[in-house]
Amino acid sequence: MAPDKSGNEVLVRVENLKKYFPIRRGFIFSREVGAVKAVDDVSLDIKRGETLGVVGESGCGKSTTGRVILQLHRPTSGHVFFEDVDLTTLSHAEMRILRPKMQMIFQDSIASLNPRHSVGKIVGEPLRIHGIGTERAVHDRVVELLELVGLKSAWLKRFPHEFSGGQRQRINIARALALNPSFIVADEPISALDVSIQAQVVNLLKELQAELGLTYLFIAHDLSMVRHISDRVAVMYLGKVMELASRNNLFQTPLHPYTQSLISAVPVPRPKQERQRRRFILKGDPPSPSNPPSGCVFHTRCPLAEEQCITTVPEFRELRPNHFVACHLADLEGGSKIPEKTVLASELN
Repeated sequence: MAPDKSGNEVLVRVENLKKYFPIRRGFIFSREVGAVKAVDDVSLDIKRGETLGVVGESGCGKSTTGRVILQLHRPTSGHVFFEDVDLTTLSHAEMRILRPKMQMIFQDSIASLNPRHSVGKIVGEPLRIHGIGTERAVHDRVVELLELVGLKSAWLKRFPHEFSGGQRQRINIARALALNPSFIVADEPISALDVSIQAQVVNLLKELQAELGLTYLFIAHDLSMVRHISDRVAVMYLGKVMELASRNNLFQTPLHPYTQSLISAVPVPRPKQERQRRRFILKGDPPSPSNPPSGCVFHTRCPLAEEQCITTVPEFRELRPNHFVACHLADLEGGSKIPEKTVLASELN
């Protein structure tokens, strides 16, 4: 595993990743008439021991990116390297050998748990599938995992419907940890939880990372939670990465107008400051991923768009050290300038 420019070991490397879902018509002689470009030429690295946050609007390709990295969906093209092994070239049997090192925490905590199985059977299932340990060893490991995520071992025989949403997500986390993975994709693990429970789950993930040396790809809508847990953040729009930078750089000096609009929508917990700050409001809805715009895919909603934005795809370039952006108009003096037609937060009420 080669280190990146900062000297950190790269655990996962994604190169020019694409995932297109075909659109078919006809009941008998179906034919492909188009494709949904869910992930469109994504490249990024995930360093060992870090948390890479992925944010963006619904339908931007965040979850699909996570699933394609784990090969739950096979990519249309591109490469995914895990510990310098190209996962896209492996057969299902070869992938099965690597599965223990890569796990996923799903968004819907109740749908991802078998309602007919007890907690003990759910958490111990990965161990049984991979033939690890005797039944007694599996039982002891399940007890250890439940206690690790803050659940009582006495709840082994309970079923998923007997738990709250936060407790069910802890069960999901325990199952993901069963095989001692080094990399976990957390696909919006807190979106269906109450705010107070969200903080508990995020803090648990951070504690587990420090204790077990885990690497996370953390997918979420909530920018405040992403800022809390992530070391670096990737901003996606319509299947593409618009900006990728360290947490502090991204939130303090965003270079892409889409990133600026997302950050300006986050409420500030100081009433006076909230009333005085300017909001960057986007017009319209995101285009369809089955028919993305030419040039920069964001140009149809960008108030700064120029002719080159309509005709030319922007290069995903490193504008500052470890700060990448796909925007023709971004510059070193502070990125794409927020337009004059912004409004005060107080004017929105």
